[in-house]
Amino acid sequence: MTPGDISFLIIAIAILALVLFIGYFLVQLSATLNSVTQDVKLIAHDADDLLINTNDLLKDVNGKMVTVDPVFKAAGDLGISVSELNESVRKIKEKSGKKKSGLGFSLGTAATTANMFFNMRNKSKQKASRRGK
Repeated sequence: MTPGDISFLIIAIAILALVLFIGYFLVQLSATLNSVTQDVKLIAHDADDLLINTNDLLKDVNGKMVTVDPVFKAAGDLGISVSELNESVRKIKEKSGKKKSGLGFSLGTAATTANMFFNMRNKSKQKASRRGK
């Protein structure tokens, strides 16, 4: 064998080793891609199920909110009414506060007592609504 034949044989063996290495790498890459593809399909299926369940839950919550909205509106209206009543009691108290005897004094005391009652009632309702949240 001549030196040219030996160098040709070395180059042929190197190319064969390179082809074998690339073939092994491609087989491993193909197996990894198949595994990733299966995992992505599984995740996509689970995500679809999750979206379906989320949509059902959202419809349920929206339906319940429609049911509960009138309760909150009524509570708000009641709060406004109580505030207006408090304002009326304050005005009566101011008018009757000038007199310190007789009916005026009794009316002022009653107005003060009613005002304290409604203030305590408003505070307890506010606390209850905060706890309900």
